[in-house]
Amino acid sequence: MEKFNLLIVHDNFQTSLHDDDDVNLHFYLQSYEELNKFFNLMGTVFGFVSNDLRAKIDILSELLTKNVDNFQTVKRMIEYEKNNLLLEKSGYTSGSRTLLRLHRGLDFIRLFLKNIGEIRDEDDTGCVCREAYNVTLAKHHPFLIRKGAQLAMYTMPTRVDLLKKVCGDDEESINNAINVLPRTLEVTGTVFERIEKLYEVHNLHGLP
Repeated sequence: MEKFNLLIVHDNFQTSLHDDDDVNLHFYLQSYEELNKFFNLMGTVFGFVSNDLRAKIDILSELLTKNVDNFQTVKRMIEYEKNNLLLEKSGYTSGSRTLLRLHRGLDFIRLFLKNIGEIRDEDDTGCVCREAYNVTLAKHHPFLIRKGAQLAMYTMPTRVDLLKKVCGDDEESINNAINVLPRTLEVTGTVFERIEKLYEVHNLHGLP
């Protein structure tokens, strides 16, 4: 099975930065494709995340393919859907609403990866994963999903075993992931903050 490559996440998020305050949706989704590979490699522990991410990535990819002009960037997508009253349209699958779910997921992912970077090889990753989940995605999940996710995290491996599972057994791949992690966290934070700001400006954080 193809392994997870954190450099792909970094490079696509870096390329996605558009103008001073916008994000290119195509490159954003390319980064997310690689992040979803991370969760798939983790197996059933992250089933609650990977299945949802896959569906949201596919929806946005289809909207982008069908209407590239209006979905090229996050700002353009939001303005297009707001100006055409599509957020309230019955039967319409909103890109802005769909992206909000991925945006919340990215908050969890970046905090989890940050936590992984701060622990030792022999430390348990389940503990830092629960910490990241409880302050991010847990706020948006119903009780049963929260409990199932938190229980699954008790089965997570040590940091070194997790890195071997998702990056490969060879030391070079693991070292490459560790080395690129700080830069990836920095650009991921920039992408997150840009989208966060756009949703604040347009008052869309409360989309159901």
